[in-house]
Amino acid sequence: METTSHCILVMGVSGSGKSHIGRDVAASIGAEFVDADDHHSPTSIAKMSRGEPLNDEDREGWLATLADIFRRYRSENRHVVIGCSALKRHYRDVLRQGAPNLKILYLHGSREVLLQRLNNRGSHFFAGEHMLDSQLSTLEPPTADEAFRVDIRESPKAIVEQFESYLKLA
Repeated sequence: METTSHCILVMGVSGSGKSHIGRDVAASIGAEFVDADDHHSPTSIAKMSRGEPLNDEDREGWLATLADIFRRYRSENRHVVIGCSALKRHYRDVLRQGAPNLKILYLHGSREVLLQRLNNRGSHFFAGEHMLDSQLSTLEPPTADEAFRVDIRESPKAIVEQFESYLKLA
């Protein structure tokens, strides 16, 4: 069933601002925001808390859950924005199983800016330079035909406005 709902993925490595920008995008288009971190298994959260990066197997059920969330919103013809690292093309392909017309906002930033943000954000189960470096080495940046890319040094307002303009053209 084809719907007119927006299914949007706000992606990037930890510290890129997925939750902040995702909430702002959701508010601007009248969507619900879902933080993918809230759907990690207790085992995965414990692993990351110990400074151990997740592997593909750890992410498998998590990505399937997120694809199901997209699928449910589409079936109910409701807008949803999910903030998720979605580091690999394969992960994004799994998410597209729930939302074939998925629109992606890729929040890109330098290692230095990302590390500064991580160090400033306080308590979170994802912490440490090692974990950031692991995500950066795993990251398969989306191409221009897959996602709208924006530099995280821009203001949240500017990022949201640019993405809204992109959505109108997409």
